[in-house]
Amino acid sequence: MTNLQGQFGNIDIYLFDQLLKGRILPGMRILDAGCGGGRNLVYLLRERFDVFGVDQDPQCIAEVRQLASQLGNGLPPTRFQVGRVEAIPHPDGFFDWVLSNAVLHFAEDERQFLAMVAGMWRVLKSGGVLFARLASSIGMEKRVERVKGRRYLLPDGTERFLVDAAMLEKLTSELNGELVDPLKTTIVQNQRCMTTWVIRKF
Repeated sequence: MTNLQGQFGNIDIYLFDQLLKGRILPGMRILDAGCGGGRNLVYLLRERFDVFGVDQDPQCIAEVRQLASQLGNGLPPTRFQVGRVEAIPHPDGFFDWVLSNAVLHFAEDERQFLAMVAGMWRVLKSGGVLFARLASSIGMEKRVERVKGRRYLLPDGTERFLVDAAMLEKLTSELNGELVDPLKTTIVQNQRCMTTWVIRKF
């Protein structure tokens, strides 16, 4: 393992970009909504950021609690809780940043997708930022097959809830938010694509 891997773990490259731009700073309260085993939290835990996590999978929460303990940052295990993104167990306006990496595209339908976004938006404070990486149809509109509503079959054989640019732009406006960065989409060998959506709450 290289020193960089040890320091940053398997952090999403676009989240790493936010760190490089100096937007995520010590003292900020950060929630990883759908944290999994903590792949995006290694650096934040190591550097003693004020980190919280929520995931509906108890095994994932056990893993991220163990990770936090191994990195020795002194955070209590209760910082990482079993819960759903639609019903995050924290007060309104509690966080400076909410991270959502490869979570939203598992929504069953548009109702659940919007509930997940609303849940994360609720716990953001004014001036806070929502960072989301999610599957989209941007640039692959003719290569995905609609199953039902906004659920599509991708060329890689997976089925996902897909957004497009118009939906994200409309939702940003409806939330009374602003894009921190332009929408950025990565297409992986015409098999799937992931879009980065970073918005600030007024």
